[in-house]
Amino acid sequence: MIAALLWDNDGVLVDTEALYFQATRELLGEAGLELNRELYREISLRQGRSCFDLALDAGLDPERVERLRLRRNDRYTDLLAAGVTVRPGIRDCLDALHGRFPMAIVTSSRLDHFEVAHSRTGLLRYFEFTLTPADYRRHKPHPDPYRTAAERLGVAPGRCLAIEDTERGLHSAVAAGMRCLVFPHELTRDGDFSAAPRVVHSAGEIVSAIDELAAEAR
Repeated sequence: MIAALLWDNDGVLVDTEALYFQATRELLGEAGLELNRELYREISLRQGRSCFDLALDAGLDPERVERLRLRRNDRYTDLLAAGVTVRPGIRDCLDALHGRFPMAIVTSSRLDHFEVAHSRTGLLRYFEFTLTPADYRRHKPHPDPYRTAAERLGVAPGRCLAIEDTERGLHSAVAAGMRCLVFPHELTRDGDFSAAPRVVHSAGEIVSAIDELAAEAR
């Protein structure tokens, strides 16, 4: 039985992953380091590490790397403030699910970035709460984010379903004892999602996939 839905944010609800890639690529480029999409996918979206590890590995002074990281955060804020797109079909999907299940957001995004991203989306009314990195100890792909969300909802992990777009998010949910529905996008669609019971390619498929998974669990 599915008793709660736990949603990733970036790349699932809002189309922000490409903006984060852009900001990170620009600042690493200032240090003479090239970040392409495949390298970004491997380091950030699969392994869950910081792409600024590339700068440290190249021998840059840690203080300079930290300054670059802070400037990346500012650049990302500017890109978010310029406008964020809700992924097509997500509003209708949330409308259909609202009231059927308690829902929460489990994001790796910093709270300030999350708030800027959702300043005009109107999506937060669908959710009980949001967990950001300040609320858990270890980031995805560790299980801490999803375990913390299940505890806060008072629902056993095995009765929660996560909705994710990345391999690191999928592994986090599975490690927490949950099933995970994957909704990939351009940056993640070539990932290994073999641990997921369902992979959907449009928001319009999410509700029916949840219904099918709920029926299988009875």
